[in-house]
Formats: sequence, structure tokens, C-alpha cells
Amino acid sequence: MKKLYIKHISGILAVNEWQVEHCVQLLEEGATVPFISRYRKERTGQLDEVQVAQIKHWCGKFEELEKRKEGVLKSIQEQGQLTGQLEKEIASCIAMQDLEDIYMPYKPKRRTRATMAKEKGLEPLALQMLTFDVANFDSVVSSYINGDLPNRESVLQGARDIIAETVAERADIRQQVRDFYCRNSRILSKMARGKGDEGEKFSNYYDFSEPLARIPSHRLLALLRGQQEGVLNVKLEADQQIVKKIVNRFLYNGAKCNTFKLFEQLDLAVDDSIKRLLHPSIENETIRLAKEKADLDSIKVFGENLRQLLLAAPVGEKRTLAIDPGFRTGCKVVCLGANGELLHNDTIYPHPPANEKVMAMKKISNMVQSYKVEVIAIGNGTAARETEAFIKRLALPANVKVYSVSEDGASIYSASPVAREEFPQYDVTVRGAVSIGRRLMDPLAELVKIDPKSLGIGQYQHDVDQTLLKEKLDDIVISCVNSVGVNLNTASRHLLSYVSGIGPALAQNIVDFRNENGPFSSRQQLLQVKRLGAKAFEQAAGFLRIPGADNPLDNSAVHPERYALVAQMALDNNMTLEELVGNKEKAGSIVLEKYVSQEVGIPTLNDIIQELAKPGRDPRSNVKVLEFSADIRTIEDLKQGMELPGIVTNITNFGAFVDIGIKQNGLIHVSNMSDKFISDPNVILKLHQHVKVRVLEVDLKRGRIQLKLL
Repeated sequence: MKKLYIKHISGILAVNEWQVEHCVQLLEEGATVPFISRYRKERTGQLDEVQVAQIKHWCGKFEELEKRKEGVLKSIQEQGQLTGQLEKEIASCIAMQDLEDIYMPYKPKRRTRATMAKEKGLEPLALQMLTFDVANFDSVVSSYINGDLPNRESVLQGARDIIAETVAERADIRQQVRDFYCRNSRILSKMARGKGDEGEKFSNYYDFSEPLARIPSHRLLALLRGQQEGVLNVKLEADQQIVKKIVNRFLYNGAKCNTFKLFEQLDLAVDDSIKRLLHPSIENETIRLAKEKADLDSIKVFGENLRQLLLAAPVGEKRTLAIDPGFRTGCKVVCLGANGELLHNDTIYPHPPANEKVMAMKKISNMVQSYKVEVIAIGNGTAARETEAFIKRLALPANVKVYSVSEDGASIYSASPVAREEFPQYDVTVRGAVSIGRRLMDPLAELVKIDPKSLGIGQYQHDVDQTLLKEKLDDIVISCVNSVGVNLNTASRHLLSYVSGIGPALAQNIVDFRNENGPFSSRQQLLQVKRLGAKAFEQAAGFLRIPGADNPLDNSAVHPERYALVAQMALDNNMTLEELVGNKEKAGSIVLEKYVSQEVGIPTLNDIIQELAKPGRDPRSNVKVLEFSADIRTIEDLKQGMELPGIVTNITNFGAFVDIGIKQNGLIHVSNMSDKFISDPNVILKLHQHVKVRVLEVDLKRGRIQLKLL
């Protein structure tokens, strides 16, 4: 990668250029973000996962920029207008917008008023006028009158059209005007004619104005969605007198016109340029830039929510009874083994209209006993509270705990190719119940099968840049999977595909190998998997776990490339490997400085000691049971001033949504989270956090609940 780009990335991330350069080299060699941040700390100067992911992102952006530069150079060269200076300016660009500004005057375009004026031979006159010194101005203008230009005004109009386009396409002018709009314009919206009835959700924006530089990302995205749906007319407003001063400062650059008539024509051309060309163009670019920033804010919020959701506490390998509640269609019940395998499914009808409570009680009791159920998972959708109350009235064993589980995305999964592949003989209701049970056992392993946009945790996720959204969310899923580690012998093909260096094809090959040869007994066996070569093994091995393996390090995050080093540590300290692994006291007594080498430094050695002390540690916390208020079943039961328990289900820039045990989630606006100013709700709350809230307002008509965090 060019030194220019490395220097730019270094400045953005505030790290040394050599760190960026080494990271780029590793990425070009095929290393993944988790592998680099975990196992190549010495080479990158301990860049963390976020920094490595950002470097990878910028590498992609600069690759796109280089391709665009090639296209621009080729286009200008074919026009015969490429100069050494122009080529140098293009080469030094580090932003796509700067490149497009340079290219604009040379960009092939449809016939404009300026091109038509040029066809009539008026370009020399326009260029002469732009020197601000035209001797005998009237005489020069008259010399251009001919059959196509029958009078003086037609000549002047054509010259002004060329000047207007020239002004509007100057890169320096565009940059300054764009900067002014970004800092000082206001965004305005009005209701589109005749759209009042169908756009009620945008009613707050029917007569709206706010400085663009201060508008929160969620409001900007709401405005742009309203515009896209045809409900709102959105525009920017900026002081055009200041814009004109900016243009004139660059245009004249201290020079003066030698005649008032020439100045008058240039002034008219500048006014026309600003109104007809510059303002519409810069308005679009400024809104696009503001949206890009809003997209990043929205994606950041979504990403943080997704990370918290994927790393939610698991109950672990417990025999589970899962219920997808319902009224008329009944409650679908499944029993799952400790590894999530489907053992049994049935349907019960404890609620109206069937009211088969006695039969439902017998079925649940028999299933709990027959399948030695340890936990019960109940989906939090329709009939959830009624089903939970019914289950808790049963005489269940004391050790069986009941959990409410989010159903978001379960229906998407149940109808997906992944679900059909897993359970081809069962319908969507059984698959949905299985998903509810499995996401209690291990949220990460189950939720990776579902498109993150279907998990109910986003903020305008369908309105943001979908390519960028996918890139960022994929990075987060990969980060979460690899930070937790994956059981090589039980992981699904889908979960394995997110492991560093694996991907979908190798994941399927691993599953096929496992099906044909039985469980893996060592990481080294991975090299027997079809098409899994040395590079893939290097990238993946440290993130795969084999409980009960012959070598205890195979169930840790110690990379196989360091097994010999750990064996030497054990030998030097008169221990067997088995005595060392899992022994915090003995691991802590090792003198690390003895093992520093050119390849292995203190950062890697510290990681190894942490793993030896607690091999295969899971960074996730323990799951907790939340008891909703027994008195609250519907929104009609809510009263102002009530204090209720709840669980955070979604966090946005403007607040957090909380499940209080009824169909509608309540909103804690950011202003109701603390007595102090809060700019980021994630500072106060986390997804799935158990909270106590006070009801501030209940809007029965719109189904909205305003809450305050206690």
C-alpha cells in the first residue's frame, strides 16, 4: 500500500506508521482480524481488534480509490487534457470527494447550456472575460454576433452560461462552499402536498428546521426516510450572500475588472452559477455527507447492540424445554438435549379458546420428567405472560428454572434454508421453538444463523449504507465468535463458518469430516480435512476448542505454534503439561522474561499465562432470571407513577426500549436516564440489562409508553 495511505491511516488511528504498515502486510498475507489482534501483537505493536478492523476497512476504501483514480486518469488522457500537474493532483488525493472535484470539469456530461454555447464558439470570449481585463468590451462582444448568435444578449447569455459552469466545477470553490454548508446550513422539511393522512408517523417533521451540523443521526435518517416515502420535502438552506462572497474570493483572488459592464456580466454569471448549479449540487453532496455520518452513528449503535446480544449470558449445556406460546394455535413445545439436539415435540392448548389446561399440565409434567429437563425457555411474544404463569403454577422440580427469551428473528430463522437443512422433516413452528430453546442455551451459536437486521436491535438499519452495515456487522459476529471460541465437535456449520480462516466451504468440510470419522481428538486432525491447508490451520486453530482432548492445550486459546514453548515452561518448572494447564498458582510463578525471543514478546507470554491459569475461559457472564410484575399484563394495566422491573431490549442514540412484560415495549428517553446530561445511552445501559423503571406517560391510542430509569 502507498506510503500516502499508510500515513493517513496512522493519523486517523493515532498510531505509528510502522504499526499500520505491518498490519497491512499481515492482511495482504491473508491473516484475519481476530488472528492479527490475538496472535501477532508483537508485530503490530499490540493493535487491538477495533484498530485492526479499521485498518482493514481503510485498506478497502483506498483500493476503491485507486481503481477510481485509474479510471479518471484514463478518461482525461483519452480527452488529451492530462497534464503532469493534473496527474500529480490526482495521485495525491486521499478522499474520493477530492478526486471527483478534480475530475468534474473533465467528466463526460449530457449537453448543457454551457456545452451548447461552446458549440457556438463562445468559449474564447468566456475565458477572456475570466481574465477580468477585456479591452473594448462592447466591441469584443459585438464581434461574436452571427447567424447562430443574432444579437448582443445572445452572445452574453452564452458566455455567462460557460462562466457559470466553470465556476460551479472549480474544485477549490466547491470544497469551500461544501465546508460552509456542512457547518452553517439548516435542514428544512415540509409535508408533501396531500400526504397528511398517510404520513402520520412523520408528523413531527411537517414543518421542521434544525442546523445540519447539530441534527442527531436518528432525526436525519427519519427525515430522509420521509422524503424517500414521498411524505416530506427536504432541503438545505444556507446564506447565499456568504456563498457568493466565498465564490468571488476564489474567482477574483484580489483582481479587479477593468470595466463595470464586464463586472456586471460576471456578477450575473456567478448568481446564476450559485442558484442553478452550485447550490443544488452542493446541497445533494452535503446531505449525502451528513447521511454518511448518520449511517456510521447508526451502524455503531447497531453494532454495539449486536455485540451485547451475541455475548449474552448462556445457561450452557442443559437439557431444555422450550415453548413458543400462542392462543388459538396452541403452544409449540420441544425438548432439547444438552447439545441442543431435538428429542421431542408436541403442542399444548392451555389458553382460550381451547382451554385444555389439565391435558397441558400432564404433557409438560411428563416431558420434564422423561427428558430430565433442567431449564424452561418461553418465547416473549403473544401469550408469553399467560404461558409463563401457567408453567409456574405447575409442581415442577425445585431445580428447574423458567426464563423468558426474546423471539426476535425466530420466525425468520424457522423459514430459512439453514433451518430447513437442520430440520427438513419439521414445520416452521417446531423450528421456531427449537431456536428459542437453543438461544437460551447458547445465544451466540444460535443467533449467528439469523440476519442481524431481523433481531430487533437496530436504529434505521434498513436506511443506512447496506454494504457498510454488512461489513461492520460481519466484523462484529466474527469478533464475538472468535473471542468466545468454538467447540470443534459440536459447532454447527454456520457457527464454524465465522471462525477465523474457515468460511462456509471449509466449515462444511469440517462437518463432513466429523460425520465420517467421529469427533476430533486433536487440533492437528484439522489438517486431514479436505482443502484445509497450513494457512487456514494457522488462522483457525487457536479459536477452536476440543474438550477432553489428549493435549489439554487443544481446549485453550494457546495457539499450536506455541505448544513447544509451553511444554518447555512445564519442563523448566518440573511439571507435566497436565499439571500446568489449569493451575493458576503454578502458571503465575513462571518467570516470563526467560522465554522472550525475537518472535515472542511479553504481550504473547501474558496471554499464554492467562490461558494456562484458566484454559478456554468464556468471557460471557451468567444468565439471570427476571420476574415481571404479576399485576401488569396489558398496556391498559399501566398507570402513571408505577415502578416496574424490566429488561432492556434495544438501545438507540435517543434512548432505550424496555420490555416490562406486555406486548408494547416502553421507551426510556435519553433525558430520562440520569439527572446529568447523557450523550450515549450505552454509557448507562446494556442490552438485556435488568432495570427498574417508573411509568411517566401512557398513550393508549398510539401504544406508546414513556419510562424513567430508576
